[in-house]
Amino acid sequence: MPDDIANEQETPNATAEPVAEPVAEPSATPEAAALEALEREKSVLHDRLLRTAAEFDNYRKRVDRERRDQADAITADALADLIPIIDDLERALQASTGADTGSLRKGVELIHRQMLELLRKRGVKPIEAVGADFDPRFHESVASEASSGHRDGEVIEELRRGYVLGDRLLRPAMVKVAKA
Repeated sequence: MPDDIANEQETPNATAEPVAEPVAEPSATPEAAALEALEREKSVLHDRLLRTAAEFDNYRKRVDRERRDQADAITADALADLIPIIDDLERALQASTGADTGSLRKGVELIHRQMLELLRKRGVKPIEAVGADFDPRFHESVASEASSGHRDGEVIEELRRGYVLGDRLLRPAMVKVAKA
């Protein structure tokens, strides 16, 4: 009897339907389906990566172009502001050929005012040095003089004006400092 039982288990039932082999179709197994899904996801992510890299490259090029255009515009604005001053200098030079030096002085004063106005308009401020304590961040001491009427380290004379743009030093003031 045990042989009969073994035969029954080994022989398929005649009434049972034939089962399709999963090897014939790769997507039929769960592992194959998962692999296909991962391949599709990889393809989508790779495509997204390529698009993002291309967009970033275009963005970088656009920003560089805008930066160059902005620098050109700023340069053009600064030069345009200097042109009227050059015109006044030319007028002052033409006026100096005559004997009247008063008109030359007026021309130079006009140019000076325009230059100071241009600097003020751009946010540049002169450093107030005379009477202030010497500060090596804003002053460049080129001389010192013994003075009983001033404090030790007090700026007593400005030899060349210094300028700042906001908190940034453009040029230190050349000064003479009092010694006690």
